Amino acid sequence: MDHKFNRPIFEAMGPLRSMQLRFALVKYGAGVIEMSGSIAGTVFAHNRFGRYARPRSKPVNPRSARQMAARNLMMLLAEQWRESPMDDAIRIAWDTYARTINWNNKLGEAIILTGFNHFIRSNAALITAGGSLITAAPTDEGLPGADPTFAVAGSASTQKLTLTLDIALAWAIETGAYISVEMGRPQSESRNFFDGPWRNAGSIAGVDTTGPTPPHELDAPFTLTETQKVWCRARIIRMDSRCSTHFRADPFAVGA
Repeated sequence: MDHKFNRPIFEAMGPLRSMQLRFALVKYGAGVIEMSGSIAGTVFAHNRFGRYARPRSKPVNPRSARQMAARNLMMLLAEQWRESPMDDAIRIAWDTYARTINWNNKLGEAIILTGFNHFIRSNAALITAGGSLITAAPTDEGLPGADPTFAVAGSASTQKLTLTLDIALAWAIETGAYISVEMGRPQSESRNFFDGPWRNAGSIAGVDTTGPTPPHELDAPFTLTETQKVWCRARIIRMDSRCSTHFRADPFAVGA
């Protein structure tokens, strides 16, 4: 079975996305009614004010240690897909799992990712959170849900993020599961919208029966300055590698 990277896996990977694919996703009606992506030198996108087009700029490749680590992890997982202990039966099981999950593309349409896509996405998140590679496909269908209580506060003096979590949720009382948290670059207090860049802040591990012991704190990956506004988001990763979509906490103002 030969698999190649496609656009949906990069949409799914979020901060682990490491390249810009040069085509646009188009929805046809009586003419073109929606477009997302890039064609030639023009980028088509939309924000809360509507759809727009702009000249395409090639971003600088910083080749940072974090960026290279993410790329290397994805390459290793792509190689693992073809190597022992993976076999056709396991790959078919991942494809079967993938067919139970609808994914929304940039036009908001439901699509189905491949088993290869989910193998990469799930294991990349699990390993980044501190877990180990899982080759067996999940036997439970669907993705984990969000934590509706998830909230974050931050202090300029401690340079730490303090999390509010529901430790009665299934992931919290499951050793080998995690909640993985990302922090956005701090913004001025007048900012009301944020969509990146994000940086991994770390994870909190589940603990069988009892759940993780509070306080739930992580070192801030960006410097916290008092009164700045900060957005954070998280994903829940179960011990079988099933990984939720990102969910956000309300933004907070950095305290003293």
